[in-house]
Amino acid sequence: MPSLIAILALVLIGWFWLDSLRARELATGISRAACQRHQLQFLDQTVALVRIGLRRTPDGLRLRRVYRFDFSEEGVGRRNGYLILVGLDLVELSLGLPDRAADT
Repeated sequence: MPSLIAILALVLIGWFWLDSLRARELATGISRAACQRHQLQFLDQTVALVRIGLRRTPDGLRLRRVYRFDFSEEGVGRRNGYLILVGLDLVELSLGLPDRAADT
């Protein structure tokens, strides 16, 4: 019985690790695409996990991950953006920029 528990624990750790890698790659791609769409420079070419937790959804419990990334508007200075994934679904993306439609 203890060996079964140990095997189950290893399987859960392996699943969590692979799921986290997949979520991070997805978050990096979403952040990169958002920066390109808004003509921003995506700095460091990566995202950083800020917070992780559980979220109840209609499909059951899912992992909620909050990632932070840095970007620059004109190559000078750094600004922070964030995105939230629940499972592998994008829930929120924020660049913290003012609405550019008002500038025209």
